[in-house]
Amino acid sequence: MSISKRKGPLYLQIKNILKDRITHGVYALGENIPPEPQLEKEFDVSKITIRNAISELVQEGYLEKKSGKGTKVIRNMVISKVSKGKRFTEILVGSGHKIYKQLIEAEVVFNKEDTEQYELFGKQCLRIERLYHFNEVPYIHFTHYLTTRMEEMDLEDLDKQSLYGLVEEAGISLENFRDEFAAVIAPSEITKILAMEADTPVLKRMRYAYDEAGNIIENSIGYYNTEMQHYVVNYDI
Repeated sequence: MSISKRKGPLYLQIKNILKDRITHGVYALGENIPPEPQLEKEFDVSKITIRNAISELVQEGYLEKKSGKGTKVIRNMVISKVSKGKRFTEILVGSGHKIYKQLIEAEVVFNKEDTEQYELFGKQCLRIERLYHFNEVPYIHFTHYLTTRMEEMDLEDLDKQSLYGLVEEAGISLENFRDEFAAVIAPSEITKILAMEADTPVLKRMRYAYDEAGNIIENSIGYYNTEMQHYVVNYDI
């Protein structure tokens, strides 16, 4: 697993990776995470580094340590500015499913003047393509467009922790979000990636995220195979 001192304290990097695994069901609610020696070997760090990472997650309420019984996952939700309710992936994980993120491609692209990205970001932006697997089956395809303020982000981290976690690490605070949804026929390239039949309807989601000054930071386009799993929103009143 790639972590580096140049990206900040090692224990915080490991903490973020472990948290992402918890919130995506890799470490299930009520079950123990791997023992410390196994994590030491995986990340190639000292015992104290692993213990500090776990201690952070204990303090945040994700983990519970009991002598002789290991370290158990006791919470798998994160607090999000996007909604007072649970995030979609949290709902799936809370129902016992596993979500796995796969980075397909990441590059800086030069926008054409007749594209939405040119209108949003100017001449260039960071383009990231990711695939979400639902219980080991391709389920959501996302293309993220981000401001080049994120260009220095370590792109290898995109399959280990959340996109918004990396945005925060870059010192950018996201304050406003807008989601748009549409039912569309999946483009041919999407049907191939999601292993669907041609002309299959899918849910298309378009997200726009802005910083505190109103500058566009993210525009994401996602295609959901809702024949496999409906999109769900829960709201806390």
